Amino acid sequence: MKRKRRKNKDFNINQKSFYFEDYLETNQKNKKVKNSSVSQDRIYLLFFLFLSLITIFSIKIIFVSLKNLEIYNQNNNSFHFTSLRRDIIDRNGILISRNVKSFHAAINPSLIKNKENFLIKIRLNFPDLSIKNIEKNLNKGKYFYLKKRLDQNDKAKLWSLGEKGIIFEPFQSRIYTHANLYSHILGQVDYDNFGISGVEKYFDKELKDKKKIKNPLQLTLDTNIQHIIDEELNKAIETFNASGGGALLMDVNNGEVLSLVSLPNFNINKREKITDKNYSNKITKSIYELGSIFKTFTIALALEKNLVSPETIIENIPRKIKCSIHEISDIKEFPKDLSVEDILIRSSNIGTLMLAKKIGEQDYKEFIKETNLLNIPEFELEELGTPLKIKWNKCKLETISYGHGIAVTPLQATATYAALTNGGNFIKPTIIRKEAQQDNKKIISEETSREINTILRKVVTEKEGTASLADIHGYDVGGKTGTSQKYGNKNENLNTFISVFPSKNPKYALLVMLENPQVASDLIYNYRGMKIKGTRNEAGWNSVYIAGKIIKKIGPILAINNKEFYNKHVAKKLN
Repeated sequence: MKRKRRKNKDFNINQKSFYFEDYLETNQKNKKVKNSSVSQDRIYLLFFLFLSLITIFSIKIIFVSLKNLEIYNQNNNSFHFTSLRRDIIDRNGILISRNVKSFHAAINPSLIKNKENFLIKIRLNFPDLSIKNIEKNLNKGKYFYLKKRLDQNDKAKLWSLGEKGIIFEPFQSRIYTHANLYSHILGQVDYDNFGISGVEKYFDKELKDKKKIKNPLQLTLDTNIQHIIDEELNKAIETFNASGGGALLMDVNNGEVLSLVSLPNFNINKREKITDKNYSNKITKSIYELGSIFKTFTIALALEKNLVSPETIIENIPRKIKCSIHEISDIKEFPKDLSVEDILIRSSNIGTLMLAKKIGEQDYKEFIKETNLLNIPEFELEELGTPLKIKWNKCKLETISYGHGIAVTPLQATATYAALTNGGNFIKPTIIRKEAQQDNKKIISEETSREINTILRKVVTEKEGTASLADIHGYDVGGKTGTSQKYGNKNENLNTFISVFPSKNPKYALLVMLENPQVASDLIYNYRGMKIKGTRNEAGWNSVYIAGKIIKKIGPILAINNKEFYNKHVAKKLN
């Protein structure tokens, strides 16, 4: 028993303690504590390094994201860019042409996940597009254009589809704010912003001049007046069932064109190729035998040469006259004796012919040369007509005297009327605002010009005159009618009226013409206080009627812009 206890005692003495405090007091314990401290420092260091890296990467990601967002917004939502062409504005500063940021819609097939679903979306939103062609291009897997020159509605539709494969390619598009209104004047540009017609082509170099890019090209046209004339002329074509028409309003003193309308017109924003000649510019490009308006030229030349005075009586005017194999006559039966002014007021072919013989072929040739009637017009458009050369054979002088056998553009005829009524100064028509005045040449004297203005006024006011429907109170209108066959098609007629107002001191010339008009049997005219139903197809019953309506509407606008005209003619009426 004793031995057994001793053995247990010795065992207790040599056994190492497993208690915590006993463990701390050993050498082994001190070594482990030192290693544990170093390990903890390393963990803290690594944690700090990882935290720093995460912070740096986070800041970088946020910075790049914000920067990309800014670039995206600038590229897709900003319209501030350097335009490739200058703006075009009217005389009042109204914008009529500008370059804007536009888009083409292209397709990257590799980014279209569900092609069938995509085609369904396109069919629903764009039924006009060929789905077969789109599907064919998708299957080829090559980049292709879905639709070019998107408008805002189409772009919004495509954007709402949410397809990554739809790519919007930006480009500069030329837009025309009034669509049809200036189609025959402004012209168009191609996809590369080069002018291909009209003002856009004529001034192509100037419109692309980077030094002037912020300065708009200003035209002489008045948008308000252009709209009024365009509207009235469209109504006239419908009323008289005409195939076309045109109008030109010009300042007779400086040649500025305030309005130029040719119908039918077209929407130049659609970029359509038009081959129908009926859509040509009838004022500057087409040539016409303008008929009796030429009688004014003959009368003016006879007065200028002092061969006659307005009161001179031309006796024994025959009803018909034989010229070579041709027979010339008057439409109506006139008195045998007519004064020079009555010949123009009543529009006598034979009376005018007899005056032309007094003038002589050589002097008449010289007059036509001075007025540039047989030359291509000088005007700031590409679309200009070439008048026919005249072969001065037998009877040519006689027929030209009353407007048959000579074909010119309406622009040239109006410019000549401007010269005859503005004091005799020949002016060049223009559609560009210019500070410098033209250096004009005289073609007739101021005295002859005053006499012509007096006679033209009587054509409107006298009982025997042919333009009574243009007698608009307060505007002192004068003018001359012309009814002729359309050049190149004897089955169609052309009815023209050139007016000037106010006739005592003309400021404006207005040409109105209708191609192949018909009798408006349902129209009731207010003719000298009487209600008359339409039965005749002459310029006095259609072109004159329309000119009167136009002058009545544009007169107040012109009067406000012309204080002298306003004070003299409109203010008196209001008082």
